[in-house]
Amino acid sequence: MTSSDAPAGTPRLRRTVGLVAALNLAGFAVEAVVALAVGSVALVADSVDFLEDASVNGLILIALGWPLARRARAGRVMAGILLVPALAALWQAVEKARDPVAPDVTALVLTALGAALVNGVCALLLVRMRRHGGSLGRAAWLSARNDVAVNLAVVLMAGVTAATRSGWPDLVLGVGIVVLNGTAALEVWRLAGRERLEARTIDEADAAHP
Repeated sequence: MTSSDAPAGTPRLRRTVGLVAALNLAGFAVEAVVALAVGSVALVADSVDFLEDASVNGLILIALGWPLARRARAGRVMAGILLVPALAALWQAVEKARDPVAPDVTALVLTALGAALVNGVCALLLVRMRRHGGSLGRAAWLSARNDVAVNLAVVLMAGVTAATRSGWPDLVLGVGIVVLNGTAALEVWRLAGRERLEARTIDEADAAHP
């Protein structure tokens, strides 16, 4: 075994992440329009999350054929990418805190349910890949899983918004997205670090036994 060995299940993972990337691009196009129209912090963050997921899966398609050490570096890059929706949500939350107007509840619910359907399909496609692609497969699955949780949280938040007629529930959820994606990014970063150590160990063993 050498550090250039591909992850187990690479052909299947490649097909899966290609489909997931396409679904996320479509989800981003739809949700971004609605998010900007209704002025929702949570939907803005979630639409950016769709784009982030498409980027993660696109990078996986490129990086799957790389040696383990390079895949580990790609995992570190993906850990940074996972922070993109968190930073977007934080920026939107700060902006909206100045004028916390309640977003349109109907648009929130319909958009979140549609997004949950797309992300649910992606999560199901990736659930078996989370243990077969190292930090790459793990990053893709974590993104899809987190998105489903966020979509369902948006639906619940819409109910609270309807009851209170306040924009603060939307702001609170935006902060929650920051925490969720930050945690996922940390997990991927740590896994990529372990892969880097594994690659170094394999290379040292190969050098000692040519």
